[in-house]
Amino acid sequence: MAGIAEHPVQYPANLEIMNSAFATTDRSSAAYEKPTAGSDARIDELLDRINGLSMEKPLTENGHAAANTHCKNVDEPFVPRAPKSFAEAGVSETTLEELISKFLLAKGEASIREISQQVALPFAMVERVIAYMKSEQLLGYIGQATMNDYKCKLTELGRERAKRYMEFCSYYGAAPITFRQYCDSVSAQTMNDQNPSEEDLKRAFSDLLIDPSMLLKLGPAVNSGKGMFLFGYPGNGKTSIAERVTSAYGKYIWIPKAITADRDIIRIFDPMNHIEAPPDRGQGLLANDDIDQRWVRIQRPTIVVGGELTMEHLEIQYNPATGISEAPVQMKSNCGTLVIDDFGRQRMSTDELLNRWIVPLEKRYDFLNTSNGKKIQVPFDQLVIFSTNLEPKDLVDDAFLRRIPYKIEVPNPSLQNFVKLFEIMCRTYKFEWRPEMIKRLIEKHYLPMERPFRNCHPRDLLLQIKNYCLYLKRPLELSDEAFDFAAENYFSIV
Repeated sequence: MAGIAEHPVQYPANLEIMNSAFATTDRSSAAYEKPTAGSDARIDELLDRINGLSMEKPLTENGHAAANTHCKNVDEPFVPRAPKSFAEAGVSETTLEELISKFLLAKGEASIREISQQVALPFAMVERVIAYMKSEQLLGYIGQATMNDYKCKLTELGRERAKRYMEFCSYYGAAPITFRQYCDSVSAQTMNDQNPSEEDLKRAFSDLLIDPSMLLKLGPAVNSGKGMFLFGYPGNGKTSIAERVTSAYGKYIWIPKAITADRDIIRIFDPMNHIEAPPDRGQGLLANDDIDQRWVRIQRPTIVVGGELTMEHLEIQYNPATGISEAPVQMKSNCGTLVIDDFGRQRMSTDELLNRWIVPLEKRYDFLNTSNGKKIQVPFDQLVIFSTNLEPKDLVDDAFLRRIPYKIEVPNPSLQNFVKLFEIMCRTYKFEWRPEMIKRLIEKHYLPMERPFRNCHPRDLLLQIKNYCLYLKRPLELSDEAFDFAAENYFSIV
């Protein structure tokens, strides 16, 4: 496949233009302070919570319990409230018995409160099932833990039953929520209802030196929510741009630790791809019990997959050894951004991958198979970004390019921005800013070879100089010797 045609580097006739680029610019971003509620507002909030304890939950059109939410602000339109009954939780007492049995089989013994924390359900609900299991002689109390709490241990009968549960599925984490509850949560936190403005994008990219013309191209593409191509030479920040796009939307979303779909338990929360952002909890029992502990608040996700992506990663992955399923990357990135990095270098053909995306990109939903072969319709609610070093027209046909209306090139930095990047990175790595060193670097290692600038060069060269100084136990400073050492290493085969 043909690469991107290299444009001739337009160097200035002299380097005096750099002097105007050395002036420090103000890159401070606006501060966003969370308003502090007064004492009256705090009392009203507590009264609302107390009143909410006795309120019955309405049903949706499908007859399911409506999502119990507490809307605090537009940045967090959905907050899961702790269930007060098994029907509200979407969990049967039999399912909870299975989870408790498997946990005690693995742990040996545990208090009722420890079990409650493990399955992430209220103490009263767990205590009710424990009492039933004790009456059925599946477990017994072996001592008192704290007030109104006891340590539990399985009986021989309980161990035999727990082993049979383990043979079917070894999962004993947080009680899963229903598939319908998950779909409702995605709908409540959808990115389609948000329209990031110019100010939102400037805030999201406040830590990057990015040309205003690039923001103007990105803004409409982000608002479309239909995905985009980012193409250009490696090292110019395509992945960095893709990762920050998510920040233009709301900061946080709530996702379940696991869901159940047609008897399958599917794990959604992935510590490798999701960054936890626990909410600020108030003081007292009411504040601690207000949130459904089966959900995790995370930063709006940005999941990056590269050349390792295969078709299996786009399907529910069932592990027959454990009986647990893992959600595909598009489910884990719902309400966020999915970046297909190094597009065109996957182990499968681009046609095969793109054909898999055609329906989800257009219809905003996807079809997945459960372990027993049943097909389920899941939300496809994310911004998909294809990042590539190759020309999009060399990778896909016109039919697919039509479905990705935004094709944005990430160009090489200008001389002025290149110098400014060095100044920014010098502050990052604690180097004294010496513009004459940058002028010498360009004159010696760029101009003679007509080497193009890349956004990654300032960071990479200064990092080499830092390691060079640390190894020789020298103070961190820019010098001719250090720059020559870094350039010879970095550009040895480039």
